[in-house]
Amino acid sequence: MTQSKNDIVLVTVRGGDTPGITAALTKTIAASQGAKIIDIEQTVVHKKLLLSFLLQFTHDRDEKTSLLKELLFAGRELGVHVDVEAFDQKDFDDSERHQYAITCLGQEVGALPLSRVAATLAKHQVNISKIGKMSQHSLSCVELLVEVPKKLKHATLSRDLLALASEIEIDIALQPADLSRRAKRLVVMDMDSTLVESEAIDELARRTGVFKKVEAITKKAMEGKIDFRKSLFSRVELLKGLEMTEVEAAVKKMKLSRGADRLIKVLQRLGYRIGVISGGFTPFTDHLKNKLSLDYVFANVLEVKNGKLTGKLRGRIIDGAAKAAILEEIAKREGISLDQVIAIGDGANDLPMLARAGMGVAFHAKDIVRKAAHTSIGHHAGLDSLLYLLGIRERELKGII
Repeated sequence: MTQSKNDIVLVTVRGGDTPGITAALTKTIAASQGAKIIDIEQTVVHKKLLLSFLLQFTHDRDEKTSLLKELLFAGRELGVHVDVEAFDQKDFDDSERHQYAITCLGQEVGALPLSRVAATLAKHQVNISKIGKMSQHSLSCVELLVEVPKKLKHATLSRDLLALASEIEIDIALQPADLSRRAKRLVVMDMDSTLVESEAIDELARRTGVFKKVEAITKKAMEGKIDFRKSLFSRVELLKGLEMTEVEAAVKKMKLSRGADRLIKVLQRLGYRIGVISGGFTPFTDHLKNKLSLDYVFANVLEVKNGKLTGKLRGRIIDGAAKAAILEEIAKREGISLDQVIAIGDGANDLPMLARAGMGVAFHAKDIVRKAAHTSIGHHAGLDSLLYLLGIRERELKGII
């Protein structure tokens, strides 16, 4: 009796992982004249192998029976368990799908947060196709590759995951799982409360004795409650008379955000161009450019006379609109598309820049920014967690840094 041209069998192999198992089994299949592999997947979890083949048979039943017996025998010889089951042709799907990567970051992304994330996905009929650990030692980062129904809007799923992230206190990032993830070539970021821990203008205000006033204005500006440009002029005016020696001292006390140094070193080794576009001031950004070997820095220029701040600014004002424009200028200069740009920020004045980039990342950000950005990180991880969003596993970094 002849078989259908579409006769498909699923072969699953489980057991201890040792070199030669895949070689032996594929050699057995290759020796058969009536079978071919139409799909294959292998994974190893802590030295335990899971290998699957989809075999399509085009010849008679005897050929099929003979090969399956040989695979079962080879499995016993290799010390692994081989399962065989019929596979329905209608379940074979190589059509184009909407695939997304969901990155979960926290102190421990264990059973409870994973169950809540999975339940949210199930509610939207989103199927999980693969789960993998991105961090090396602790379970602090887990990535889920999911298949999203065409009718489901990205914004709907993103909104629900963002709400869940706040509820269960982990960071959840959602992005398309396509080539664009690894095609990024330029990273631009804000300085204050992003690349560095502090707000430059607040640190200068401490040295002028007007910290409370400036801090209150800064907070409202970053939350988008008042116009950034007007708030900037108001705050700089309060710095009038501050000695440049005090500015230089504040620059020296500036501290990088957790993971910032590691992130920049890895990106530079991978060939990324890196820039800072800040609503802060040039003494701070120039210092960072020299310290971190940055490719681009842009910031506001404080007017100085007789070694003291005048309370005014000179030249181009770096507000939200300017940040977005500068991002475009750098991309054009580098000869890359905006889809290849990552922008990172925390405040409302970063929103135009985040919206313009292929990936806009809110880092330890205000609510208005977290809700508008493409993705959000930083509440439970350092700036270097951006590497996970690029699909880079921690163990892959050993040869880089």
